[in-house]
Amino acid sequence: MEKVQRIKSRVIPLPIKDVDTDMIIPAQYLTSISASGYGANLFRRLRDQDPAFPFNKPEYARASILVADDNFGCGSSREHAVWALLDAGIRAVICKSFADIFFNNSLKNGLLPIKLPHAAVDNILARSLTENYVLCVDLEAQEVACPDRPALKFDFDPFRKHCLLNGLDDVQYIQSYAAQLAEYRRESALPWNP
Repeated sequence: MEKVQRIKSRVIPLPIKDVDTDMIIPAQYLTSISASGYGANLFRRLRDQDPAFPFNKPEYARASILVADDNFGCGSSREHAVWALLDAGIRAVICKSFADIFFNNSLKNGLLPIKLPHAAVDNILARSLTENYVLCVDLEAQEVACPDRPALKFDFDPFRKHCLLNGLDDVQYIQSYAAQLAEYRRESALPWNP
């Protein structure tokens, strides 16, 4: 998993509530168990229906911060939605709230989900729809630096913060304690008494 520390990027605005996982990656594109290859079909239906959809615009081609409205990632529990965002270069999603399963899938795959107050998200969406709006997300400091206001602080679970900063998924986190686990096994082994 790639480390997540500091992300500076133009914002991709998605002022839509209740973006579900089928909107993020439609079911007909779920053809692999690999995490790669899904980015090409990120928001496929919306992109095909609307030439002005943000992911069709060249100015957002290299952007890595997506800002959406409320209840992002609702719907089915498919991990592919997170994989598609990451494969398309999105490293952070900022919104008012996330669906729980999507939020946890994000953390376990290296996508940074950030919840900010409603007014802050509304302001970011409004500004990013009309200008080249750049944010800097600093996970270590737990803040989002905005060009037109003081930095916005956000809460974050310390364990998940550690994992993201160090690029550790759940298995890699356990493996990082391999030496301590081996020592514990040696110390706690009972002698065999025939």
